[in-house]
Amino acid sequence: MNKYADFKVDAEADLYPTRVAGEQERWIERLDPVVWGDDHPTRHLTALDLESYARKGYLVKHGLFDRDEVSALRDAALALRQAAPRKLGPNVVREPGSGDLRTLFQLEQHHELFDRLSRSERVAGIARRILNDDVYLHQSRLNYKPGFTGKEFYWHSDFETWHAEDGMPRMRALSASVLLTDNDALNGPLMLMPGSHVHYVGCEGETPSNNYESSLKKQEIGTPSPKALDWMAREFGIDYASGKAGTVIFFDSNTIHGSNGNITPFPRSNAFFVFNAVSNQPCDPFAADDPRPEFLGNRSEFDALRIEDTPLK
Repeated sequence: MNKYADFKVDAEADLYPTRVAGEQERWIERLDPVVWGDDHPTRHLTALDLESYARKGYLVKHGLFDRDEVSALRDAALALRQAAPRKLGPNVVREPGSGDLRTLFQLEQHHELFDRLSRSERVAGIARRILNDDVYLHQSRLNYKPGFTGKEFYWHSDFETWHAEDGMPRMRALSASVLLTDNDALNGPLMLMPGSHVHYVGCEGETPSNNYESSLKKQEIGTPSPKALDWMAREFGIDYASGKAGTVIFFDSNTIHGSNGNITPFPRSNAFFVFNAVSNQPCDPFAADDPRPEFLGNRSEFDALRIEDTPLK
């Protein structure tokens, strides 16, 4: 029997306070499961996969998409990057200084192939299995870190922002990063602190109005202090998630992660999807006057994704 089958969300209760006026950084032990179901294996997840994800807070699945599928996705991403300056509106973020494309949000709305990718059994199906609930897209984006000028993403927990600024009540969400190019130790791969997801860091400082306008380029509010990061790095270590194009990296909403800048000639490009449990829909933000715009945190479409198991070609 699944012991979380009857789990109910109290959207009014703030179990993970953060950015409280006049209060210092606080530490809270995680109150939610990491893997919400049992350890029964499925087609794309072994019992060892589920145990590793629960322990580390992330899982790297190599070779989920083949060469032809990756090629088609990469062509679609190139077309979107080329169209971004003139057609795609405010949901485009550029690199500080160079003006190169950094992030394009609402990826599935801009190209049919990425819509299919967001609903793939190899991505959304795995998320649904780990969260043990129907899922919807809280956010999606194309992350592009160009060669030579790609900037870093500072250490943070996604859940802290989703809780504070989007009103996500509990840690029943995860991210899936589909590698469209090879990610290795040199070109600014995702770095994670394995095991950090069991601690929640409530951050100092209040949320400024329209904080997202600056945080998308350089996050400063809602990040753990150097002291907290130093302790977690010494306690848990730092891994980097590498893989060939076609690999998918799944990581828990509260895993501390970031990435270095890219000074190699080799760009890094990933399609990124945030899956939230249908039972965990956002309420009013817990530490902001107003929720972030729809393109950053979905608040209007909570229908369960129609997951498909077909090739992307």
